[in-house]
Amino acid sequence: MRPPVEVSVFLLSLLAPGVLYTMNNIPALQEPLPILGMGMVILGLVLLLLLLTVRNKTKVDPLFYVFAEFSFTCMVGLTNALEQDGFISGFMGFYLKMGEPHLSTAYAVMMSYWEGVVHFVLFLIIIHRMFKGESYRSLGLLWAGSSIAHHIVLIPGVVIGKYGSNIRPAFWRNTPFFLVPFWAASLLFSRPREMPIVKADEISAEQKKSLLSRPVDLLLSLLLFVAMAFSVFRGFVVLDCPLDSCFTYIYQYEPYLKDPVGFPRVMMLVYLFYALPMLTVFIYALKTPGCSWMLDWTIFLAGAMAQTQWCHIGASLHSRTPFTYRVPADKWWPVITLNVLLAAAPTLLALRCHTNPAYFMKPVPKGQTNSEKKKN
Repeated sequence: MRPPVEVSVFLLSLLAPGVLYTMNNIPALQEPLPILGMGMVILGLVLLLLLLTVRNKTKVDPLFYVFAEFSFTCMVGLTNALEQDGFISGFMGFYLKMGEPHLSTAYAVMMSYWEGVVHFVLFLIIIHRMFKGESYRSLGLLWAGSSIAHHIVLIPGVVIGKYGSNIRPAFWRNTPFFLVPFWAASLLFSRPREMPIVKADEISAEQKKSLLSRPVDLLLSLLLFVAMAFSVFRGFVVLDCPLDSCFTYIYQYEPYLKDPVGFPRVMMLVYLFYALPMLTVFIYALKTPGCSWMLDWTIFLAGAMAQTQWCHIGASLHSRTPFTYRVPADKWWPVITLNVLLAAAPTLLALRCHTNPAYFMKPVPKGQTNSEKKKN
């Protein structure tokens, strides 16, 4: 009897540390070009094994290969995080030296933990649901938001930061991993959304309520305003705004924003130019009924901001960040609280949208509700 597909993917992913350990002990494979070449060969072999794993399946979702291939790289990330934090050794030395030196930074370590735990668990659940014929669209969008945010901070951060002058060929293996999540996200967005069955009367009644009569939505709107203000402020800070408040904040509260690795600076600009407009339209949707796109985009942004904030908070406290760039001990609580709230705002909004979606469903045409029919 063949094991479930997700079990096969799990076992295949566990080969990643063995591959790294082998390469770390073969000098001929430790030069920049051989590292890139071996990386491509290994990923090709993983894909071949995946094809053999599902060869008896009549129809396989193309996204299966994406999730399964990325599962393998998740174990590479987790191996890196564990080695950088001193739990294991002998796996990543060659790759940090001749492949991607930036993976030794605190930000990359936190990013690797997120990949190796959160993404890996998501992939296994998605693959399980996929072959059970159950919907995984929302989980897929959560991963897509997280993965896209991961790469739009990582790649520019490496290029403009202190590691930009030491880019090795292996760095460019990030290109397909950057592009594929966009393709996967477009595929997931184009698929029909599974909407819960809600009575027309309930939809009509919910959509007649003003924002003031919906305390949860009012509170979420205020939380989103705080998140927007914080994003704008930190965007100005990394753009070297001369205001005294910006100067005080970066030197006394969050000096990690000027860490020369480049990741925090890029992240603040991503928030300013991408997250801020999305938060703005979310506030609009909380006061305008029938914005059904909220059910998808809130999940997407929740995944993105949870990933980036995890990396940012962790890196600003991590021992691999130079002491002068870490959050000062006496400012720990206000800084961490604000950062946690920034991650929580889109997550809470996504939960609200999915637990009670009536307000965001398409408005019921006039005369279609049961109460209106009875009157007629």
